[in-house]
Amino acid sequence: MKTILYIDGFNFYYSAVKGTPHKWLNPVELISKAFPRNTIIATKYFSARVSAMPNDPQQPMRQSIYWRALQTPPNSEIILGEFRTRTTRAAVVTPPPKTIEIYKTEEKGSDVNLGAHLLMDGFQNKYEAAIVVTGDSDLITPIRMARQQLRKTVGILNPQRLSGPGHRKLRSSAGLKNAASFYQNGITWAQLQSAQFAAVMEDKDGVFHKPVSW
Repeated sequence: MKTILYIDGFNFYYSAVKGTPHKWLNPVELISKAFPRNTIIATKYFSARVSAMPNDPQQPMRQSIYWRALQTPPNSEIILGEFRTRTTRAAVVTPPPKTIEIYKTEEKGSDVNLGAHLLMDGFQNKYEAAIVVTGDSDLITPIRMARQQLRKTVGILNPQRLSGPGHRKLRSSAGLKNAASFYQNGITWAQLQSAQFAAVMEDKDGVFHKPVSW
């Protein structure tokens, strides 16, 4: 089936690759292997530009390089939301002190953008099937609408990592599973490892390299 891939970028990062050596991930290759009956004709990656942090000033640079890699597969684009960083106070589990000042980061707009693109592309009959990579239950409604009102096949890959060092306990999402035409719960360490971009790549702007710290 001709399929458009919709990736919830921050959900994917925090669920699957954060803290691993597999951040240089080619999501198109990963999903193509996971769902071989689907032909991916386009990819939409929903994310936001991160800000430099005092403990990691190179973060925006690494993201920019990764975004170049993400746009090398045909018909791949990045749809931007907004990334906000602010200081706030949070309660301490074992005081004193009762509160401490922390950095709070929030990503805004990507779930709304993803839902809107999923529905509009379906309405315009741009795909036979859609695969949504997310574990965010906020997307249940647009997924259900694409299936029920637009009569589209919509699958979900919940990107929580199931194996390898530091993987989290499996979390079920009955709402997403019930909303989808088909559902895969989780990604393994081996799947991530086998779907990495080449260390040296080239695009219209020239040659670039995987970030050294990755």
